[in-house]
Amino acid sequence: METWFIAVLSLCIIFLIRATFSSLTNNKPTVNLPPGPPHIPIITTLSWLRKSFSQLEPVLKTLHAKHGPIITLKIISRPSIFIADHSIAHHALIQNSSIFSDRPKPFPTSIIMSCNQHTISSAFYGATWRTLRRNLASEMLHPSKIKSFSEIRKWVLDTLIIRLKSASESEYADSVTVIPHFKYAMFCLLVFMCFGERINHEKINDIDRVQRSFLLSISKINILNFWPKVTRILLHKRWEEFLKLRKDQEDVLLPLIRARKQAKESRLNNLNTYVDTLLELELPEEKRKLNEEEMVSLCLEFLGAGTDTTSTALQWIMANLVKYPDVQRRIVEEIRDVMGGDDKGEKKEVKEEDLHKFQYLKCVILEGLRRHPPGHFVLPHAVTEDVVLNGYLVPKTGVVNFLVAQMGWDSRVWEDPMEFKPERFLKDETFDITGKKEIKMMPFGAGRRICPGYTLALLHLEYFVANLVWNFDWKVPEGGDVDLSETSEFTVVMTNPLKAHISLRM
Repeated sequence: METWFIAVLSLCIIFLIRATFSSLTNNKPTVNLPPGPPHIPIITTLSWLRKSFSQLEPVLKTLHAKHGPIITLKIISRPSIFIADHSIAHHALIQNSSIFSDRPKPFPTSIIMSCNQHTISSAFYGATWRTLRRNLASEMLHPSKIKSFSEIRKWVLDTLIIRLKSASESEYADSVTVIPHFKYAMFCLLVFMCFGERINHEKINDIDRVQRSFLLSISKINILNFWPKVTRILLHKRWEEFLKLRKDQEDVLLPLIRARKQAKESRLNNLNTYVDTLLELELPEEKRKLNEEEMVSLCLEFLGAGTDTTSTALQWIMANLVKYPDVQRRIVEEIRDVMGGDDKGEKKEVKEEDLHKFQYLKCVILEGLRRHPPGHFVLPHAVTEDVVLNGYLVPKTGVVNFLVAQMGWDSRVWEDPMEFKPERFLKDETFDITGKKEIKMMPFGAGRRICPGYTLALLHLEYFVANLVWNFDWKVPEGGDVDLSETSEFTVVMTNPLKAHISLRM
């Protein structure tokens, strides 16, 4: 370890001498990158790599207050540009969408996890990305395809209600911690859409375990991308741990993929699942079908995008309905008006085909996503060519990110932005969450790289929120409180998970 410290210290001194000498001898104008804090080679890089997103966000907020809406950090060898202004974001992602739709050159760990960028979120802007995204959009997210899974959503809803009812009636339960039930429900739903099976509790836990293990190891994994040739030697045990995480993912998912392939060949199931579409897909540039490892990465992407984000958003929304009972009461009244009177009779389910009638419910969902977006950053963008944005250079070698939460909390756009006020959306019945005309909030991103599953996510949130408040009365436990402070995991979650007193609504 002493040798490693001496080597790092020596390199730091060398880089400092070179930087000082260069600044004294080079009178040519520097590249006009957006402003940012000073960069000390190696030392600054290691400092940024060790920070989690939750630690990075307040630093960025301070830097934006000092330098303006667009700033630069130098992380590893690339300039990382962070944009916090909604109008600049619109200029980049909508008006110049094709230029800002690429992905940065991947890190070594990302190459392994994405099978050399053969996932929708990681692929460079081009034929492979278009093929993978078109397949998901047309084969799984088309309205007719989404409707074909309505029965499984009803089954998952029934399962969730039974679990919550059982937990609330426990002998010692004055309150229920709801997030495990939400996550389990979303996993059951997305796993079925992916593999076409109602997988048992043990297998669901296995999938959750391999995903969770990787997500909790991200901070350890990031350091491996700093001089990979060196870290493979000095941090070889950590590399072994990372590769084992990947192997665990394959060990859990490959049997499900192979079982689906066998069922499809035997024509045992007519329902078209995500794996079915991947088995038939051909990559145009490589003129081949996907291999099994690539399908594992795509399935993990599908499950991750639809479980953690949706269950996180669902918990935040329900937390606000517990904290603000008048909002919850107003949703119930709207449902009662549509469902027809006080007597529910057999109408214990708010059906999907009726969701379009609930205007205030939609406002609650939008306000939840504005006030508590599950991700405070979008996935990093890159430009296909050097471009000038807001008077600054955005280089092709750079990484571009957008501060989602800061845009949704901008007091120039939103009155009392930190307050939970669903009625603000009643004034704009045609609010466009895609931001095509104007970006006011972008919980799903914007432009060509917008989350392809945003319509499915909105459906799931509306369907489950409506039925959760229609079946149960949600209250703050006696002597308890709803803490809306947040912390960062894969998504931005409640620091203290929601505990609610739940009783059947009479």
